[in-house]
Amino acid sequence: MRILGIETSCDETGVAIYDEEKGLIANQLYTQIAMHADYGGVVPELASRDHIRKTAPLIKAALEEANLTSDDIDGIAYTAGPGLVGALLVGSTVARSLAYAWGKPAVGVHHMEGHLLAPMLEKDRPDFPFIALLVSGGHTQIVRVDGVGKYEILGESIDDAAGEAFDKTGKLLGIDYPGGAELSRLAEKGSMDRFHFPRPMTDRPGLDFSFSGLKTFAANTINQILKEKGELSEQDRADVACAFQAAVIDTMIIKCRRALKQTGLKRLVIAGGVSANKPLRAGLEKLMQEFHGQVFYPQPQFCTDNGAMIAYVGFLRLKHGETSPLSIQVKPRWAMTELAAIEE
Repeated sequence: MRILGIETSCDETGVAIYDEEKGLIANQLYTQIAMHADYGGVVPELASRDHIRKTAPLIKAALEEANLTSDDIDGIAYTAGPGLVGALLVGSTVARSLAYAWGKPAVGVHHMEGHLLAPMLEKDRPDFPFIALLVSGGHTQIVRVDGVGKYEILGESIDDAAGEAFDKTGKLLGIDYPGGAELSRLAEKGSMDRFHFPRPMTDRPGLDFSFSGLKTFAANTINQILKEKGELSEQDRADVACAFQAAVIDTMIIKCRRALKQTGLKRLVIAGGVSANKPLRAGLEKLMQEFHGQVFYPQPQFCTDNGAMIAYVGFLRLKHGETSPLSIQVKPRWAMTELAAIEE
């Protein structure tokens, strides 16, 4: 079984082909970062228009990469939500139109389920059940995963997602959008001893997150430096970045430790764009040593939005007979707990 996957939830156009026997055999990705950087964030209308320009050429490129034709494709998967409604409509319209023209089944995939199961693309993959930390620009969640579609949200951010907080704090430090990755590089030059940022919501029980206050704390710290010195030096910027990143990572590690103790599980998955953060990975690997367990994560190319994760989840669901209707239906807001479970 070979599935073509299409991802257009935000500002990356991803197309991939997953083969049941060979695994991932094609993976094409186009990012719009350079275009949106001029505006300091994603402009939904521009994102949708660029998806229109890029999706068809990437589908052609993926088929050529795998040396296949449309006759060799058994089904099409596309991101149906959550995400930007215009961007989702582009991918779903292209996917449903191709499925109709080619006479193939199609299925709408949950974007975060794609991230959640992206580590399954690796040779070293986790067995169910496990705890998952989903951390990206739009979501921060801790999920108990007992199988495909068997998800229990244990905690989530009540305001900004971690990736969003990284980007906003990066902007405060004069870093162009998206600021998260550059903030992490800047933090490597910073001192851990100069500033101490709070670890929000760790002084109370529960597994929910809150990161908007850290962004405000960073702004106040920067303003205090400017008041005292008149300008931010490169070392000032690095020290603020270091303190901010340490606070976010410590908070996520504290919450993951609680989740592991609460559930008694010894396998942890981290996925989503922020899961590529090296200090976060190192901290969670150290955490799992406490539990004599193991942490799993996808390759960096599968941490950010991509078509491979959509093709893989589409394969799982199409293989078990799940399909989506011919009418175009997208869900900009869509809880993972609404997904149907797949019984093995």
